[in-house]
Amino acid sequence: MIDRPEPLPDRIALLSELNAVKYVSSGVRSGREQPPYIELSGAITSLAPDDVRLRVEPVRDLIDDVMHVYKADARTKADAWLAPRLHATLRLTRREAADEGIWNHLAAAVAPDYVVWRHLPAAGSDGRPPVVSASRFHGAHYTQAFSRLWWAAELFRNGPDYRPVVVACGNQDVLNTVLRLDIIDHRPTAQALIRLVELGVARTGREVNALAVVANAAASTLFYDLLAEDAARHDEAMDEWVRGADSAPPVTRRSLPEGPADGQVPEKALEALVERFGELFRDASVRDREPSHG
Repeated sequence: MIDRPEPLPDRIALLSELNAVKYVSSGVRSGREQPPYIELSGAITSLAPDDVRLRVEPVRDLIDDVMHVYKADARTKADAWLAPRLHATLRLTRREAADEGIWNHLAAAVAPDYVVWRHLPAAGSDGRPPVVSASRFHGAHYTQAFSRLWWAAELFRNGPDYRPVVVACGNQDVLNTVLRLDIIDHRPTAQALIRLVELGVARTGREVNALAVVANAAASTLFYDLLAEDAARHDEAMDEWVRGADSAPPVTRRSLPEGPADGQVPEKALEALVERFGELFRDASVRDREPSHG
């Protein structure tokens, strides 16, 4: 298996999609070969050298910790632990996080061992050795190993409260299905979906997928902003949170950190969508649906 890169790069940088494809070979993705770190270091685009947020060490420490705590048979459980702490450590704006080069660099040059540890399947297809999907190293925000965790934390947090993120990332069907939907840009919608998962209304993979389908379909006929109006975001609080990286201590390991205090979803709006989505879900056809406990 791939070892921890030594030496680690000091700073997070940008690695283009073209170079990620070039240097992340099938040998790397199978865990049989180390990435060509010298070549990678010559292919990056450096970012602001004085930006404390771009230090590799705090992010790498989190990755080392999560691989130590969660054993190979509990790798999926690592997502719920790592996502809020990665987000709170890597205090990016949405514009910055939309640059896939950051995530490509983290996966290829900072923590390829984590990507293989977390995403290597138990068996390959057609009798071939198992290999990590290339999209875990360089892919869309909802599939790339680190991008999907950061964006899950960003889209499912309720202001500074990361508890909904733990629920979201504790269910792989939320990460694999709901994270792809544009409707979760509407914060009350995102929180309502997670509340229904937390309440056990949707538990199995089929149920979570069905819930996502009915909520997404309803978006074409319902005006969610009218049914459940969101509160205005406090952009200055997000700016302050980003600037606060200069003095922020390492994120806590045992308890959840706090995110940016940029406003929470009004409970009235959340309750309205929980009720509406619950009604739609009850009427949906779900094969092998579990009996309701509510």
